[in-house]
Parts: sequence; structure tokens; C-alpha cells
Amino acid sequence: MKTQVAIIGAGPSGLMLGHLLRQAGLDAVIIERQTRDHVLSRIRAGVLETVTTDILEDLGIADRMRAEGLPHDGFNLADGERLIRIDLKSLVGKHVMVYGQTEPTKDLIDAAPSRGLDIVWQAEDTELHDVESDAPYITYRKDGAEHRIDARFIAGCDGYHGPSRKAVPASAGREFEKVYPFGWLGILADVPPCNHELIYANHERGFALASMRSPTRSRYYIQVPLTEKLEDWPDDRLWDELCLRLPPEAAENVARGPALEKSIAPLRSFVFEPMRHGSLFLAGDAAHIVPPTGAKGLNLAASDVRYLWRALVAWFEKNDSDAVVAYSDKALARVWKSERFSWQLTTLMHRFPADGAFDRRVQVAELDYIASSEAARRTVAENYVGLPL
Repeated sequence: MKTQVAIIGAGPSGLMLGHLLRQAGLDAVIIERQTRDHVLSRIRAGVLETVTTDILEDLGIADRMRAEGLPHDGFNLADGERLIRIDLKSLVGKHVMVYGQTEPTKDLIDAAPSRGLDIVWQAEDTELHDVESDAPYITYRKDGAEHRIDARFIAGCDGYHGPSRKAVPASAGREFEKVYPFGWLGILADVPPCNHELIYANHERGFALASMRSPTRSRYYIQVPLTEKLEDWPDDRLWDELCLRLPPEAAENVARGPALEKSIAPLRSFVFEPMRHGSLFLAGDAAHIVPPTGAKGLNLAASDVRYLWRALVAWFEKNDSDAVVAYSDKALARVWKSERFSWQLTTLMHRFPADGAFDRRVQVAELDYIASSEAARRTVAENYVGLPL
């Protein structure tokens, strides 16, 4: 098989890129290691910035998001009983959309056949070849046979554990990583949310987050040590702990129900530089990971896709290589700003095992500053809705 752009990974970044390229009249094919059902079973974040919703709108794949998504004009930071509202609409004139990551993924997959976007599911043993040349290719196995895709460019949208980043020689790349000494224990339940906006809570027992997927489905998280096991957290214990950490007015409105899904996710910050090597481009989690506190993971993938799509269209339509050459630097400039904000919000709202009285006083001072300063709230809001492309 021959194509102009071979995309590895049928997550949101790979799907968005494939659709944008097909809309521009370019050939693209996506290969994915997992099944369609497995991809759609992943429970991920659901706060979408304008950069992400605009892609769905531009593709004409936003009908269900408009009908079922929840536009949010603000969110809240809590410290004990204090609730600090960040009014996104009044501060920066924008909002975010709560629409669980599984939903746009489903929308993009469902739209692929009618738009001529081929997705190869269950492509095993994927390997990248000759990525430093002008004629890279991919090999994979499916149904017991080996297949090959020749392309002009390869887009690695295959996540942290995929083969794309590993195809970059160690001498040509550098990794930056910060591992946090805790994780998020999350519960998804078919119960109404306790508040109509997200609440990020800093409590002496640890961080908590109240969020939602719909008016009838809630997603809650609490900070736990990395040594914790799911079997030690029956539903009742988790609900009790959550209510202790949320501010009273939110805790009173927590509706309890059986877990549809529970998991413990470790937190880390990770960046790989550069995001281009020869004819290979990295996008999304293949190049960077952010702690979920800042709601940046999917949205950073979307901004990568925007930059990469424009660069590839310019190359194929105008033989203009400037944007291709600039892709990594442009994407990384936004990545590092988002990494900074996610790290800052994580540091502000969590209790670290090694922190002492001084660190706690600094947290209180920072929250006091945000509560009392419109300029500080505007800075938080500007970063939360997403910096300009």
C-alpha cells in the first residue's frame, strides 16, 4: 500500500489528523494496534479547549458535541471551605466544553468510512523503517500476514508506549520527565454531579476533583499514594473520602452510586524533544504527557495536529517545507507552556509527602492571591482555556 501520510494510532490525535488531511484532499491511512472497541473503552479526560472543538467544527463532526456537550463558563478552586471561582467568560471571553474524550473519538471513528479515511485495526508488531529518508515505510502484521505501507511522511500518534518515539535514535532525542509521588483514584458513576462546574479541591487529606461527563454521569478523583491498591478502596470508602475533601456545599450534594469504572492513574510530566526526526513527526502522548490537573492532554494533542496538518498541506500543495521544518519548535513552545501550567496547578492543589509548614503557607498565599486579584484569576483563566496557537 502507498499513501502520502501514514498515521500510527487511532486515538484522538491520529483521527483528527487523518480527517483533516482527507478534507484537504491528501491521502492518509491510520493503523491501530488495538480493536475499535478497546479504543472506545478508554476512560479519559473530557475538558475540551477551543482548539479541539474548532477542529471538530471545521470537520463538520460536531453535531453530537453541540447537542450533548456541556459548555462551562468557569471552574472552581477550593481550599477548605473557601470556593474561588475562575470566571472564564468574564475574564477572557471564552469557555471550555465538557465532552468526554471517548465521545469525540467515537464521532471521528464513525465518520471515517464516509470520508474515505482508512483505519486498519489490530495491526500488530508495527515497525518504522527509513524514517531519516524521503521514503519511509511501516510494516505490521495482521491476520497472520505481514503488510507494508510506503509513505512520504509518518505521523506517530501512538501514545507514550507506541513504537514511533522509539524509532528516533537515542543520540537524536532528549527526554525530560518529572514523576509525582501520588496518583489519582477515580470513580465514574451514573449520578448527577455535585456542582454544575468543576471543583479542584486542596484539602489536608489530599487533592480531590469533582467533575462530570453529563448531567447524569459524574467523574470524581482523589489523590492517593502510589502504593494504594484498588481492592482497598470499596465504593463506600471512596465516597466517604471524597466528601471529606470537597468543600461542604459540594459534599452535601454528592449523590452516591455504584462505580461504572474505577482506576488509579499515576501522575507525571514528560516531554520528548525534538518532535520531528527526518520524515517522522510525533504528536500527542507520543511526545508529551501532562498531569491531568490542567486538562491539557487531549488539547495539546489537538494543537500538535493543527500545526502538523498545516505543515503537511503546505508541503504537498505548495512544495513549501518551512512549516515542516518549524513544526517541532512551534509545537514544543506551546507544549512547554502547558507543561508549566499543569505543573503549577498540580503543585498548588496537591499535598506532597515531603512538604512542610513553609510549603503549605505558600499554597495558602497563592490561593489568597488568586482569590483577591483579578489579574491572577485572568492568568489562570487564560491558561485553562488554552493559549493562542
